Amino acid sequence: MINVLVVDDHELVRTGILRILDDASGIKVVGEANSGEEALELVKKRQPDVILMDVTMPGMGGLEATRKLLGLYPALKIIILSVHDEEPYPSRLLQAGASGYLTKGCAVEEMVDAIRSVCLGERYIGTDIAQRLALSTIAGKSGSPFDKLSQREMQVLLMVTQGQKTQEISDKLCLSPKTVSTYRYRLYDKLAVANDVELTHLAIRHGIIEGPKEVK
Repeated sequence: MINVLVVDDHELVRTGILRILDDASGIKVVGEANSGEEALELVKKRQPDVILMDVTMPGMGGLEATRKLLGLYPALKIIILSVHDEEPYPSRLLQAGASGYLTKGCAVEEMVDAIRSVCLGERYIGTDIAQRLALSTIAGKSGSPFDKLSQREMQVLLMVTQGQKTQEISDKLCLSPKTVSTYRYRLYDKLAVANDVELTHLAIRHGIIEGPKEVK
């Protein structure tokens, strides 16, 4: 039996995944979490074989959660299940040690196949993601200014664009406030922006984060 933990901040998404996996033979959902912090706590208690991990969540996002979880549990398999299909997300998460990457538009059968494949020690990348990665490799770059960022800089970027304060980021990443500030200004310099607002707008334009929803 493959034990799975589902991590996503949207209850509707979690419920949908639970119903899908309930019909899959040999797979059992042993828990669900709505944040990276909750996932860290639940892994100790539920001991899953595989985690289906969202990327963009309040607090600790999927990138930082993946890095921390694999540091604590190297044998754990993490499959990213995200709306983000463009760079730098796939490369960053795979570099962090994720065993697979799927978009939320994938077929039910593909998600089930991915879970079974990573448990066999294979890496599973959705067809659409694999194509983008291949094209990026051929081109030598994806054309995104965010490609030049280190993994830690990307982590700080995601938290800054979520509106998290310096002390909050400091506590979650176990860095001093001074170091967080250094990362922030390094981001400004590398991305040629002047403040958090410009940083957020640039991230939205390149699909790193979602923009505000329009009120209808």
